[in-house]
Amino acid sequence: MRIEPGTRPLIATGNRGKFAEFSALLSPYRVILTSLADLGLGEPEETERSFAGNALLKARAGAKASAMLTLADDSGLEVEALCGAPGIYTADWAEGINGRNFGRAMEKTWGMVQATRAPAPRKASFCCTLALVDPKGRHQIFEGRASGQIVWPPRGGLGHGYDPIFMPDGYSKTFGEIDEATKNKISHRADAFAKLIEECFT
Repeated sequence: MRIEPGTRPLIATGNRGKFAEFSALLSPYRVILTSLADLGLGEPEETERSFAGNALLKARAGAKASAMLTLADDSGLEVEALCGAPGIYTADWAEGINGRNFGRAMEKTWGMVQATRAPAPRKASFCCTLALVDPKGRHQIFEGRASGQIVWPPRGGLGHGYDPIFMPDGYSKTFGEIDEATKNKISHRADAFAKLIEECFT
């Protein structure tokens, strides 16, 4: 699917940090992004068992509700010592009675890693799957990955989610310490977007 300048895609996320990343990554291509909040829409419940399944579920729901070209993602942290957990449950680990608390989620992750007695480096990957769906139901999938390791204690106040405990390979700083411009070149989402851009914009 080609995306021409001036296209108005719907970004099917309610996460402001994620929408900001989408905006930064797509800013050179002169598209006008619309959020779910702009249309008064919410995200459907994620009931699939894979990143691709959940991304496609959200993109299809957005395209059906809006009749717009819709882009959605599902992403998460996979920790080798935890057999790939939290994976598709990355955000769920942060859920609490007062909303999402990623500080608690990071503590849970670190506690479980320590319990495994896994030696350093404690390998992990951030994964991102993008799903692009048009109003006719046609779709494309793009997958990205950033490899690195879990560190403790959390470092940095930039980014969002688990960024302060994830240090990408080749860097001595966590995603929580790396500036947005650099992160948008090396992140899992950047990897997936590079594939989207090659296929749909160039």
